[in-house]
Amino acid sequence: MKIASTVDQQITLLRQRGMLIEDEEKAKEILLDVGYYRLGFYWFPFEVTYPELRRRTHQFVEGASFREATDLYYLDTEIRNLLAPYLYRIEVNLRTFLIYIVSNHYHDNPTWFADPRAVRGDYVKQFDTVYEHVKRNETIARHHRKYPNDRDAPAWKTLEYMTFGDILILSQNLKEERLSKQLAAHYGLRNMDVFWNWMNTIRVVRNLCAHGHNLYDLRLQKSIKKGPLGDSIKSEMLHTLQGVLCVVFYLLQQVSVNRQVELRAHLRQLLLRPEVNSVRGALSYLKEMLCSSLK
Repeated sequence: MKIASTVDQQITLLRQRGMLIEDEEKAKEILLDVGYYRLGFYWFPFEVTYPELRRRTHQFVEGASFREATDLYYLDTEIRNLLAPYLYRIEVNLRTFLIYIVSNHYHDNPTWFADPRAVRGDYVKQFDTVYEHVKRNETIARHHRKYPNDRDAPAWKTLEYMTFGDILILSQNLKEERLSKQLAAHYGLRNMDVFWNWMNTIRVVRNLCAHGHNLYDLRLQKSIKKGPLGDSIKSEMLHTLQGVLCVVFYLLQQVSVNRQVELRAHLRQLLLRPEVNSVRGALSYLKEMLCSSLK
């Protein structure tokens, strides 16, 4: 079993493994701020055995520096911070459109999401579990205090407090196939498999951003479907950040052209930062990947 170590011990260990640490006091400050374990994901690309995990020796390539690893960490953080609001914008757009089209379709049934006439029975059976979490929100609790006879709050309230994952599951359980097709068509998509795949990709990456997961070496478990992107999204991009950006740009184009232009501008501006242009290895790869996505 490994045991905890002090910052001084961490510095010593990194140097023994071949890392250059030019400013020891600054390195200590960063280690106490970010953490040795978290930073390990960002100096991993500068190790001799990268990307091998099972036989990882933790030895660094010649010239690997603490500054380069922290530059990669800060760039990755900036990308997450830039990307997260746009992922959320897509999520909110889907949530809003779902509420709008289905609630108007079942205009006399404001709680259609729990009605077996509107959604599949298996979903209705387990909806109480979802609603237990929804009811914890003060807005929903206030609704039930005001309307004690309501089993559920109406869709325009309830769905606002469901997770993105639950929203997608609900959407996939709509009985009226044409409503699902309307959702996809809202984003210029005809193939439902592509639509669900892309929305689940947005959900996964949004969750990764929310929990501080590194994106520079993202490897999605489920491959991105090419759909209307066709040959513009290469096979090697189907599990990576580069592929994710292609999907995000496409969906943002349907949601708001201005937001798509804005995201591209933010990423271009990020790539102009001096530290991005002066390093090698994983950071250079990340820069090339982003530049390719922005073409």
